[in-house]
Amino acid sequence: MTINSEKYYSPKYYISMNQLVKTEFFRLLAKNSQTVTTLEMQHAYENFMNHVISVIQSEIDSVEVFRTLSLARIELQSLRLQILYEQGEKCA
Repeated sequence: MTINSEKYYSPKYYISMNQLVKTEFFRLLAKNSQTVTTLEMQHAYENFMNHVISVIQSEIDSVEVFRTLSLARIELQSLRLQILYEQGEKCA
């Protein structure tokens, strides 16, 4: 299998990979949780999941789908650790 390196280094590819982490859901997760309402978060999560489904269904290249989902997972883990760290600071 030959990998087309031009594709993976092109700006279009990075835009595609970042499409999930640039959603409202990620923006709200990174915000102060005191200022985000439950309704806002529910709406953003529903839109995020619809976006995930559309990425999975629209991409022909399974490698690109995998990388896009992996990037989203890494960002979610990072935000989770950030939130846990901030809660630890508040509790101390």
